[in-house]
Amino acid sequence: MAKIRLAVVGIGNCASSLIQGIYYYQTKTAKEAIGIMNWEIGSYKPSDIDVVVAFDIDKRKVGKDVNEAIFAEPNCTAIFCKDVPPSGVKVTMGRVLDGFSEHMKDYEEAYTFLLSDAKEPEKEDVINLLKESGAEILINYLPVGSEEATRFYAECALEANLGFINCMPVFIASDPLWADRFKAKNLPVVGDDIKAQVGATITHRVLTDLFNKRGVKLERTYQINTGGNTDFLNMLNRKRLKSKKISKTSAVQSVTGEPLDSRNIHIGPSDYVPWQNDNKVCFLRMEGKLFGDVPMNIELRLSVEDSPNSAGVAVDAIRFCKLALDRGEGGILFGPSAYLMKHPPKQYTDDEAYKMTQDFISIQAETVS
Repeated sequence: MAKIRLAVVGIGNCASSLIQGIYYYQTKTAKEAIGIMNWEIGSYKPSDIDVVVAFDIDKRKVGKDVNEAIFAEPNCTAIFCKDVPPSGVKVTMGRVLDGFSEHMKDYEEAYTFLLSDAKEPEKEDVINLLKESGAEILINYLPVGSEEATRFYAECALEANLGFINCMPVFIASDPLWADRFKAKNLPVVGDDIKAQVGATITHRVLTDLFNKRGVKLERTYQINTGGNTDFLNMLNRKRLKSKKISKTSAVQSVTGEPLDSRNIHIGPSDYVPWQNDNKVCFLRMEGKLFGDVPMNIELRLSVEDSPNSAGVAVDAIRFCKLALDRGEGGILFGPSAYLMKHPPKQYTDDEAYKMTQDFISIQAETVS
């Protein structure tokens, strides 16, 4: 089976978990594969992903082998696969643009970016490198708020003829203008803003859908999250959070039945706690009324390692994108986007989105047979 040739923008915790997983599952069978939603997608396994080019802006990563850089500071996610061999691919200096928030310079080196003094590449340099590497898909792991930088790499993916997976909340797949551009070039796009396997958003959605289906009127709710990775440090700059709050809030509002007034729903990151490292803690409260207008409420605390939670979804997004490339399908992948992302072009319930992704796989199986 041919490898899926992947380009990665941002060698942070999420990329570390994804790449560790590629090697971790090499030695597993389907029965042993804990933590995988779909062991095979069109006969592609998680270990069939091959990183062929990578970009970052941290001097502790630029110039190093990708498989060494994933363990460099400020990465702090769980190491569940220590035996990651050298890849032969060195991390290339990327474009900074708005991918770095100035307030992060005020924190200890171990917790924040150290900007590389390497020369930033021109747009043509990035496009040429993508082409020369043979990359088929580009996955975007830039920090929240990187609006300009995300559009830069989306543009490069288009010009280099790559599929695009947007794991963060800048609206590419859910922007009709961008979606049309990928469709015009017959390139698949999956996005926007990755939804973890069992994270704050999916848990909040499931409980909200439960209220709706069981006739309980949801009156108000909040979701507050804390963490200690660079994502949470970056998000202390509230100016970078506009699209993030839209993405997370719309993911929940889409399953309420009747949207809540903005005063009665609060969803978003709360604070940066350095000692939490990559552990994310979600505090969730939901208040409503059931039979006889009698009030009830739920309070939930969820604690999860943030980046492996994301990587368990990314391995499917990559393989769905590859299937679309294999069969010449461009534009928005509606089912995978709805199931795997917080802010897809069109929201569906999770049950509907799950069925759409399974149908997507079945169509591929029928095409191959």
